[in-house]
Amino acid sequence: MTSSRDGFAAFLHDRLIPIGTVLLGILMLWYVFTVVLNAPFERDQAARADTEISTTQLITNTMMQKRPILPAPHQVAVEIWETTVEKKITSKRSLIYHTWVTLSSTLLGFAMGTGLGILLAVGIVHSRVLDKSLMPWIITSQTIPILAIAPMVIVVLNAIGISGLLPKAVISMYLSFFPVAVGMEKGLRSPEVMHLDLMHTYNASRSQVFWKLRWPASVPFLFTSMKVAVAISLVGAIVGELPTGASAGLGARLLSGSYYGQTIQIWSALIAASLLAAALVMVIDLIGRSVTRRMGMAA
Repeated sequence: MTSSRDGFAAFLHDRLIPIGTVLLGILMLWYVFTVVLNAPFERDQAARADTEISTTQLITNTMMQKRPILPAPHQVAVEIWETTVEKKITSKRSLIYHTWVTLSSTLLGFAMGTGLGILLAVGIVHSRVLDKSLMPWIITSQTIPILAIAPMVIVVLNAIGISGLLPKAVISMYLSFFPVAVGMEKGLRSPEVMHLDLMHTYNASRSQVFWKLRWPASVPFLFTSMKVAVAISLVGAIVGELPTGASAGLGARLLSGSYYGQTIQIWSALIAASLLAAALVMVIDLIGRSVTRRMGMAA
């Protein structure tokens, strides 16, 4: 009983208190910048009305603007509450509905990118030609801005009759395959030379070396790279929604918010995207810990 209490106290001291302190600091800075950025509008309004505005009233008004430059945290919280709890999930004004649309393309693109990354890594490790010729092109592919590629991908796929979820997933795949390919390539090369020599001593085939040595050694690298890939995949899905003029998805919420100056809507969509990314990374991390634990590796 004492040890469990000590463990909880250690967890509270090492994790929750530092995280809570950082979040509180961010929240305070957010409120400060809300006042600083929104105050010029209130002063201008007071000058137009030829009235004086007190500091207290100025601060209060900056927290209540309908279209602020920077919305206050409580305004964003109210917007999230109204678009999640008070709206039906099937409603196009529901943030949950838009989040699900983006999540669908994110997961599809992430699955495609992970598969492509693994295949490329296996080919690079087992082929000297691919190792010398393919890896430089993989690295070069990530130097092209995704905002430049996304419209071209959408237009080309629409021209051949492919629309909807798949074009956004392709953009997510383009971003997410890179960390998986690099991580898996390093993981597949991670076994020590003495272990590889031992497998050759046992006259193991290339497939046996792969499945019994290289693949198990690469699993921790795979899940580490997947945590990066799933977050990038979400970014790709949101970017893919922008050039299509989509009516659903977090990207569509950002786009419509920018059209009509609804900064509170924009920030609520950004917070939703951040929470979704954090949740996806946590899920991958939990799966990775479970798999490595079952394989007898340190979690």
